[in-house]
Amino acid sequence: MRAAVVVFPGSNREGDAARALAAVSGVEPSFVWHADHALPAGTDLVVLPGGFSYGDYLRCGAIAGRAPIMDAVRAHAERGGLVLGICNGFQILCESGLLPGVLMRNRDLRFICRMQHLRVERADTAFTSQYREHQVIKVAIAHGEGNYEADAETLARLEGEGRVAFRYCDVNGSVGGEANPNGSVNDIAGIYSEKFNVLGLMPHPENLIDPLVGGTDGRGMFKSLVESLATVG
Repeated sequence: MRAAVVVFPGSNREGDAARALAAVSGVEPSFVWHADHALPAGTDLVVLPGGFSYGDYLRCGAIAGRAPIMDAVRAHAERGGLVLGICNGFQILCESGLLPGVLMRNRDLRFICRMQHLRVERADTAFTSQYREHQVIKVAIAHGEGNYEADAETLARLEGEGRVAFRYCDVNGSVGGEANPNGSVNDIAGIYSEKFNVLGLMPHPENLIDPLVGGTDGRGMFKSLVESLATVG
């Protein structure tokens, strides 16, 4: 697997993403600077990490979504290449047009940093094959603008096409109410593109790959990616 992690001014989770990829695949990913115009040859997976790209000026991810490297990321996605956007990376994917909708301020207008349960909505994608459908996993969240919103038509399409990847839930898998930390419509924590090769999610699976830091539930995502690409290769 050849992976590239894009670094923007203000990114702060690129090291975590690279560490997770290396731990599961055994291959160190490449780092790509926001001002570059091309991805490394043979790139299979592009990761847009968390952080505060460009200081979150204008809107979260708005400037990063127009960075030079994003033309290469869009072309990669159009060819069917895999793209994973985590937290700020999810915001960038929405701002760049690779995913629909927008991430708004959290319902309570406060930054949230804590552990959070998610429900895996499907287990037949390149990102989730190592999970079970409706499996409850626990990962970390750390965001101030994670409230996913979209118009009624977009929501109907996402739901109807099975493109909701994860929902916020409680330990038993129940959604709604206090299980939703930020007010996201339909308890949405992550969504897929039409071809299911682009995933954006607000939680941080890359931080839960080692039992020393509280759990390994995030490891399944990276194992899924490695096995998916090995099968294609």
